[in-house]
Amino acid sequence: MRVRCGLSRSSPRPFGRATAPWIYLAPALLVLGGLLLYPIYQLGLISVFHYTQAQVSGGAPVTFEGLGNYREIFSDSEFWRVLLATVVFAAACVGSTLSVGCALAVLLTRVRALPRLALMLAALGAWATPAVTGSTVWLFLFDPDFGPVNRVLGLGDHSWTYGRFSAFFLVLLEVVWCSFPFVMVTVYAGIRAVPAEVLEAAALDGASQLRIWRSVLAPMLRPILVVVTIQSVIWDFKVFTQIYVMTNGGGIAGQNLTLNVYAYQQAFASSQYSLGSAIGIVMLLILLAVTLGYLRLLRRQGEEL
Repeated sequence: MRVRCGLSRSSPRPFGRATAPWIYLAPALLVLGGLLLYPIYQLGLISVFHYTQAQVSGGAPVTFEGLGNYREIFSDSEFWRVLLATVVFAAACVGSTLSVGCALAVLLTRVRALPRLALMLAALGAWATPAVTGSTVWLFLFDPDFGPVNRVLGLGDHSWTYGRFSAFFLVLLEVVWCSFPFVMVTVYAGIRAVPAEVLEAAALDGASQLRIWRSVLAPMLRPILVVVTIQSVIWDFKVFTQIYVMTNGGGIAGQNLTLNVYAYQQAFASSQYSLGSAIGIVMLLILLAVTLGYLRLLRRQGEEL
């Protein structure tokens, strides 16, 4: 009897097993690299030069500034005020979106088929509405002259966009309205994947709906909640259209500016393209730091991501 030694011809080599996934991913990585990495590279490049309308038109040479643009924005008190407002506003939007989306996801599992279908269609309609259209509709609803909200609440000609906090609150409502469907649909799909026996056992033990969510569903849905939380942080931190449309470019005297709108004003309203690019790079670094910090915290708690 002959005994074959060594590896079979059909068995893949370790090198082949290691490189095969990257070969399949190469086309997608090239597309993502072209769509994401190259614009980021250009943004970072502009941020280290003195680049204004004079340089765009060719009337003045482009000069290297290094970190001069970053020093300028960091020494500006307006930048820190806008950054603080952006962080607080984004945190409020993320918390509200997750709360509404998760609550409605649980509600979808408790209602019958017809109400569930109606709620899903209404939510998807809000999700599919363009940001400009949704912002215009919300402005009409809260209009001081013709809006139905003031009439129902008996507020007369109260202007919601005049005050700083009321304007931010109005924008928050619109952001939550167009963002919660993503959270609701994603979490609902995760809940449907949870075995029914687990939920029935918790109910038989006398656990309330809040306790079931906190002690059973939330731990089992942790990977899904991580995804929707990171997505919400990224979306809400860089909100632009709703702020720009509903507060007419940032509110009275810039009281409702966020970093995205502030960068737009610096780059295009003031033609300081290098300063706008520097603010964009700072926003990118903040989002990367928050995302990586959040993932690292979860890894320390033993979560598999």
